[in-house]
Amino acid sequence: MEGFDLTQPRFKAYILPNAPLEKLAEGFRWTEGPVWFGDRDELLFSDLPNNRVMRWSDSAGLSVYRAASDFENGHARDRQGRMLSCSHRGRRIHRTELDGSITSLVERYRGRRLNSPNDIVCKSDGTIWFSDPPYGIQTDYEGGKQDSELPAAVYRFDPRDGSLRVVADDFQGPNGLCFSPDERRLYIVETGLQFDTDPLQHVRVFDVGEDGGLSGGAVFCTIAPGNADGIRCDEHGNLWSSAGDGVHCIDPGGELVGKIRVPATVANLTFGGRNNSRLFLCASQALYAIYVNVRGAPLL
Repeated sequence: MEGFDLTQPRFKAYILPNAPLEKLAEGFRWTEGPVWFGDRDELLFSDLPNNRVMRWSDSAGLSVYRAASDFENGHARDRQGRMLSCSHRGRRIHRTELDGSITSLVERYRGRRLNSPNDIVCKSDGTIWFSDPPYGIQTDYEGGKQDSELPAAVYRFDPRDGSLRVVADDFQGPNGLCFSPDERRLYIVETGLQFDTDPLQHVRVFDVGEDGGLSGGAVFCTIAPGNADGIRCDEHGNLWSSAGDGVHCIDPGGELVGKIRVPATVANLTFGGRNNSRLFLCASQALYAIYVNVRGAPLL
C-alpha cells in the first residue's frame, strides 16, 4: 500500500487506504509538542526555535497561540483541561490556566534548577510526569546556553501536595514518555547525549507501582532509521513512535507492526480529531495529519 509499510499483515486493520497523509501547515523551524483540545476542536504545538506556540484547526486554519513562549517544548493537559508545558529557557513546568494566565509549578529539585524539561504526561490521578534532559540549555537555538545543575532524570510531580520525586535517574537523555492504556506501564524514550557521535537511543518500559514508583526499565524497542522522540499509545496498547522515516507502530510485545511513511523526520505526535482517531505529526518544518482506524488511548 502506498505510503505504508505493512511489516505485519495485522497493520492493515489500523490504517485507511482512502485517508491520505495531509500537510496542514509549513514554514516553521522545528515543530514539537502537539496537544489536542477536543473541547475547542484545535491543536496546539510548539515552533520551538521560533519561541512560539501555534494553533491549528480545521475551521480557522493556522494562527499564533502564544508568542514569546519561553521556548516551550512538550505539552499535555491536566484533569481540569489546563495546558501543562515544558519550558526550555525558563527551566520549569508551568500551567496555562483556563483564564489564560500562567502558573509556574516546578522549577527546582532540592534547591537546584531543572535542566530543560522536554516532554510531559498527566496520569489519571492528577500527577504530572516529565523528562528533564539538558538539550534546551546546550544550544542557543532552542532556549539558550546555561549551566546544568542537575543530572538528567524523569520526575513525578503531585500538584495536590507539591511533592516532587525522581522516578528514573539512569538515563543520559530522557525524552518522550507515555503511559499504557491501563497506566500499569510507562514508556520512556532514551535519546542519549546530544553531541555524542553514537548516542544511546531506544525506548524503555517500566512497571508503575501503586506508590508511584517505577521498576523494571528494560529496553522495549529500538527505532530506526532515526530514533524515537515523541510517543503515544493507542486503545489497544500499541506504541506509535516518531522516526526518521515517519511513524512506527510497535505492539505491546515490542514488535514492529508497520509504518506510516512521512517525507520528513517526525519529532512528535498525538491522537486527536473526531473520535480521537486522527494522528497529528510534528515533522521537522511542517505539521501533518492522517486518519487511522484506531483510537488513541482514552483517559482513565
